[in-house]
Amino acid sequence: MIRPLLSLGFLTFVAVVLALGLGSVTVPLPEIWQVMQGEGSALNRALLLDLRLPRTLAALATGGLLAVAGALMQVLLRNPLADPYVLGLSGGAAVGALLAMLAGMGTILISGSAFAGAMLATLLVFGLAHGTGSWTPSRLLLTGVVVAAGWGAVITLMLAITPSYKLPGMLYWLMGDVSYARAPWPALAVLVLSVVLIMPLARNLNVLARGPLQAAALGVSVRPLEWTIYLLASLLTATAVTTAGSIGFVGLIVPHMLRLVLGNDQRIILPASALAGGTLLVLADTLARTVIAPEQLPVGVITALLGVPTFLYLLHRSR
Repeated sequence: MIRPLLSLGFLTFVAVVLALGLGSVTVPLPEIWQVMQGEGSALNRALLLDLRLPRTLAALATGGLLAVAGALMQVLLRNPLADPYVLGLSGGAAVGALLAMLAGMGTILISGSAFAGAMLATLLVFGLAHGTGSWTPSRLLLTGVVVAAGWGAVITLMLAITPSYKLPGMLYWLMGDVSYARAPWPALAVLVLSVVLIMPLARNLNVLARGPLQAAALGVSVRPLEWTIYLLASLLTATAVTTAGSIGFVGLIVPHMLRLVLGNDQRIILPASALAGGTLLVLADTLARTVIAPEQLPVGVITALLGVPTFLYLLHRSR
C-alpha cells in the first residue's frame, strides 16, 4: 500500500522540478536548488518563486482535486465514465463563478458561488436521471452529458452579453488556465483536508462500490455516505474551477488508469488519485508552456487532447 504512494510521490516531485526548470527560459537544476535555499540571482528568484512555483502548485492542487472528485463519483455510480466534467459539475461551477465575477464579487464569494453551481448541477443531474424510478449508470451518464451541454449554452449566453474588455481573460479561464492562479494554498489545503477526512470512509466506499443493497446489508449507512460523496465532490470541483477554470477529463483518466494498475481499494486509490492527478496536470501545464514557447496554451487544451480519445475508448469498451 505504501510503495505505490511513494512511487507516485517521487513522480510528483520530478514533475514539479521539471515545471520549475522548463519554459521559455530554462533554469538548470543547480540554480533551482540555490533559489530554494534562498540564494541565486534575483532574476531566477523572481522567475521561480513569483511565477513558476505558484503556477505549478496551482496545477498540482487542481489536478489532485479533480482526480479525487472523479474517483468519488466513479465509486458512487459504479461507472468508470463518471467525472465532474462529463456529469456537468464543472459546468455548473463555472456558471456560478462567472456570475460572481460579472457581479464584481470577491474571491470568497466566487468560490461560494462555484460551490452552489456545482451543487445545483449535482441535484439537476441526479434528479432528472432518477425521474419516477431508479436511475441507472447509463441513464445518469446521458443526463449528465445533456446538463453539461445546457451549462455550455448558458456560458455562451453570458459571454455574448459580457463587455468586450473582460472576454479574453474569461475565455482563457473557461478553457482551463493556471497562469493567473497566484494563491494556490487554499486549493492545496482543501485537497489535503478532503483526503484526510475521506480516508476513514475508504472501507465503506469499498463496500458501496459493490452496490447499495450489499452495502446496506453489511451495515453501511448508504444514504448519508452518498450525500457525503455528493457534497465533497461538489466542493472539490468548485475549488478546482475557481483556481484554474474549467479543466476536463482529469477526473476521468486518472482514477480509471489507477484502478487498472493498483486495483479498486479506495484506501490506495484516493490518495493515489490526488498525487497522480496533480502530476498529470503539472506535466500538461509544462507542455502547454513549452510546446510553442514563448506563447502559451491553456492547459485545458492539452487535457482535452488526452481525454477525448480516452473517453471514447472507455465508452466503446463498456458496451
